[in-house]
Amino acid sequence: CFSFARKSVIQLDLANTKKALIVPAFETLRYRLSFPKSKAELLSMLDMGTLFTFRYHVWTKGHAPTNFAKWRTATTPYRVEWEADFEPYVVVRKDCPEYDRRFVGFGWNKVAHIMELDAQEYEFTVLPNAYMIHMPHAPSFDITKFRSNKQYRICLKTLKEEFQQDMSRHYGFAALKYLTAENNS
Repeated sequence: CFSFARKSVIQLDLANTKKALIVPAFETLRYRLSFPKSKAELLSMLDMGTLFTFRYHVWTKGHAPTNFAKWRTATTPYRVEWEADFEPYVVVRKDCPEYDRRFVGFGWNKVAHIMELDAQEYEFTVLPNAYMIHMPHAPSFDITKFRSNKQYRICLKTLKEEFQQDMSRHYGFAALKYLTAENNS
């Protein structure tokens, strides 16, 4: 998986192009898991219910544009388009936009970063033979606060609105889709 990702960085000319290489994310509910040694083994684990697409049970929008159905049979990298709430794990150049420092703790850090990449016309390319697996762990302090504290959620909503206004000011008409998408989601 790592060697494929490394080769993809070179083959897709990541150093000289604005690409965000998407590493499809999966998860297990088990605390112990033998990491699949191949895509075929991973697909078998998916079919058996040992693995799931990441956050399938709670937040499908976050990774839906990856198009896992297409990934199952893909042998070459394929392009996907930004959608609201998209938050894939990506490999990007060092000089890409940084994460927005407003979003510390839980909520919207990856979503805002992917929006910024899209606004700067990065191409989202899914790697057909790369994958990662999220393992279960205790909830973080920040997600616990998000879930239990109304003020935390109000602050996050305010930061999201401020971020979107900044995107509109910086990118103009091109950023309108982010406002529209947010209002429809």
